[in-house]
Amino acid sequence: QVQLVESGGGSVQSGGSLRLSCVVSGRLYMNYCMAWFRQAPGKEREEVAGIDSDGSTRYGDSAKGRFTISVDNAKNTLYLQIYSLKPEDTAMYLCAADLWCPPRKGYNYWGQGTQVTVSS
Repeated sequence: QVQLVESGGGSVQSGGSLRLSCVVSGRLYMNYCMAWFRQAPGKEREEVAGIDSDGSTRYGDSAKGRFTISVDNAKNTLYLQIYSLKPEDTAMYLCAADLWCPPRKGYNYWGQGTQVTVSS
């Protein structure tokens, strides 16, 4: 079916930038939704950015204008560009997808995640 594989995470100093990638295998049809989530120990998983099949984007409050989500359909890849990284951005970042938008009951497909660690 659908497989998601993230990459691009790593250790970066405060103020730096990263671009996370999520390669999508399989097919996403009409009305799909894709999103980036992050989860840190002791914290709830939160959606930081999402994009729909019509190109509509959405951002969580924590994005604060520092996050940009995009899709390269030719490469079947979802991206998350993050600027001005802060220590509080440290988390496991996961991409998610669903064939429904909004998802019927959460996102059905998830990647393994890529770790982002921001030092002070």
